[in-house]
Amino acid sequence: MKAVAISRWALLVFLGIVLSACGVSKPKPAQIPAIKADKPIQALWQFKLGSDVSFVQSLQTVQERMVLTSDDGKIAVVNVRNGQAVWRHELKTALNTGAGFDGEHVAVVTLNNELVLLQDGKVLWRNRLTSQSYTHPLVAGERVFMMMADRSVLAFDLATGVRLWVQQRPGEPLVLKQNGVLMAFQNTLLVGLGGRLTAINPDNGQFKWDVPIANPRGINDLERLVDLVAKPTRIANSVCVRAFQSQVGCVDALRGSVLWTRSSVGSQGLDGDAKTLIGTESNGMVQAWSRTTGDRVWDTDRLKYRELTGPLFTSKGVVIGDSGGWLYLLSSVDGSLINRVQTSSDGFASTPTALADGGFVVLTRDGFLQAYQLP
Repeated sequence: MKAVAISRWALLVFLGIVLSACGVSKPKPAQIPAIKADKPIQALWQFKLGSDVSFVQSLQTVQERMVLTSDDGKIAVVNVRNGQAVWRHELKTALNTGAGFDGEHVAVVTLNNELVLLQDGKVLWRNRLTSQSYTHPLVAGERVFMMMADRSVLAFDLATGVRLWVQQRPGEPLVLKQNGVLMAFQNTLLVGLGGRLTAINPDNGQFKWDVPIANPRGINDLERLVDLVAKPTRIANSVCVRAFQSQVGCVDALRGSVLWTRSSVGSQGLDGDAKTLIGTESNGMVQAWSRTTGDRVWDTDRLKYRELTGPLFTSKGVVIGDSGGWLYLLSSVDGSLINRVQTSSDGFASTPTALADGGFVVLTRDGFLQAYQLP
């Protein structure tokens, strides 16, 4: 059966319509009193991409550079030290995903199912795909890797665009229209296929190991929908991931074994350090688990009923954004609210992402990359 994508935002709208028809209103978040912080969260610089961004992007810094994409095909590589453009390009066609980036090459997928590779603002090659993809490409090891909506995984030669191999894994008929798990671990490709984390040999596409984070449940396709969502968090051999609206868990990626899983109803990725794992729930709760055991460390309802981004774990606390344009700094020890700042945005298209100097950046839905310094 051909895979059919379901958008998280479309699903939320549908549920909202059902609740309104039943006379159920969405709970309102409690007011947050003023915070007496010693120092404010300081704005550093702002970069204008120039178009709206509706899909959530997983940003990464490579060689002090970061790549951004917009819905209508604008691509920009930004120097994160000063917020200046390294180069820009307009594909003049809508995009389906954020970008893959190795510091030099940018890979994106268009709405009409084309994989495009760029360097220095110029298109190097294009390759027509046979199905859609909602996961950012991965550019690594002189190759471009793709995870498709039909749950196939593909590898392309970076220099020529020639397809090197394809690996197919049958799965459930629905796939989440959201950035999934596709990452490098040593000389292994880690891929989220349904509710399972799978290791693949990047040279030939052969499976190495496969472990369950969450299993499909329910009596219809929608109830059985389960996918691993970006972003995962890795510390040494520990890779921790979220299964959409069902579980979080950690895997020993060297041995290919599950360390633990716990029930957790959320749709955003995770972050943490060697001791603590942080996640945001769909109802606005923020939770922390022991990375080694999965035991609950703390949780807080201070941001309950706000639509939250995924977390950024820093040495100064946990940074989280909400759909109202607020950025919050929580204590990583107990979840207490340390600081917050109101931005001009009405929501974010990325999780806050760390900078090398202790600051962070976040991409807004109206296409601004905003940089801040933590106090």
